[in-house]
Amino acid sequence: MKLATFLLLPALLRETIAYTTLSDSTLQSLPSPKDDDFNIHTGKLLSPILRTRVPGTPGQEAVLFHFVDFFAAQLPQWKLTFQNSTSTTPTSNGRKLPFRNLIATRDPPWAESGDVGRLALVAHYDSKMEPEGFIGATDSAAPCAMLMHVARSLDAALTAKWAAMEVEGLGKGGYDGLEEHKGIQIILLDGEEAFKVWTHTDSLYGARSLAEEWEKTYHPALSTYQTPLASIDLFVLLDLLGSKDPVVPSYFKTTHWAYQLMASVEQRLRSAKILKSKPRHPFLVDAEKNQESRWGGGYIEDDHVPFMARGVDILHIITSPFPTVWHTINDDGEHLDLPSVEDWAMITLGFVAEWMDLEGHFDTTATTARRARRDSVVEEEEQEDGRDEL
Repeated sequence: MKLATFLLLPALLRETIAYTTLSDSTLQSLPSPKDDDFNIHTGKLLSPILRTRVPGTPGQEAVLFHFVDFFAAQLPQWKLTFQNSTSTTPTSNGRKLPFRNLIATRDPPWAESGDVGRLALVAHYDSKMEPEGFIGATDSAAPCAMLMHVARSLDAALTAKWAAMEVEGLGKGGYDGLEEHKGIQIILLDGEEAFKVWTHTDSLYGARSLAEEWEKTYHPALSTYQTPLASIDLFVLLDLLGSKDPVVPSYFKTTHWAYQLMASVEQRLRSAKILKSKPRHPFLVDAEKNQESRWGGGYIEDDHVPFMARGVDILHIITSPFPTVWHTINDDGEHLDLPSVEDWAMITLGFVAEWMDLEGHFDTTATTARRARRDSVVEEEEQEDGRDEL
């Protein structure tokens, strides 16, 4: 990590977080989405989520099964837990609807749960009741698929890092600092959308329940972190992503340092021509923002609010202005900009790989070869297009 950037971090974070900038070679060989991951009709990650998924309906059940099956089949070392709640809604006629949050966790194998600080990567997976047939591709099917790509792409590197640490005697009983007791959570939240009109009670059903439960659940007395809520080092919420030319401001002064780190990843990926989109401006437009700038954190209500109210640091990755398809029937797969979708997956992956200090732990050979094959195909297609124009 560059010294100048590190010195901008709050003192406590500087003491507890090891953030290692990826080398150019590692950054350029990060696993890119597979050809069939984000296809809106057949993509193994995205297409099963592109359906109506209102809480308590078969569509929501099918999408939740898609997530569970993905982790169980491809990432068996991730621990899956559910946090369940029920609530009446303005449209349920007094009947309590179920809300189910899915949490996928990967911690160092030697660490007790109460001693691990975690990076939380978050998106909601429910969709609105109206308009009828609403899909919510940007809101938030695509962000969920992006997080699946991140989890799969990091898994082997996490295993390699922790195995190397144990060989070096830095595992259980061999390390006294906090920075290597770092884990990661993918939190897929239910019930973000309002059933009728957005209010403090008709919205954020899953987030409100989870934040409250984690605040009141205590780890053993000698744990480093008192509660699961206190274990969250940073809550990174992805929402309304997948449209062309997105603008994502930096909302919170307290986490602008993290925003700048993610913006640096975007800039380096663009310079290396890894990203596919050609936006008019960077996705993360506020990298040069300073402490004297205007900060608009808090005016967008989203799943971070119950966590922020309890003192959790938030990095909110949401477009402003919202996509033109927001809360309309056009927020579907056909209106996604797939280059932007894949680019967000790569930017998030790079940021998380640096946060988890994974430099030197990726097997880059296969990825480099696959990217070379893909670039060759793209070059041939561009040459063919050029000949057609002539």
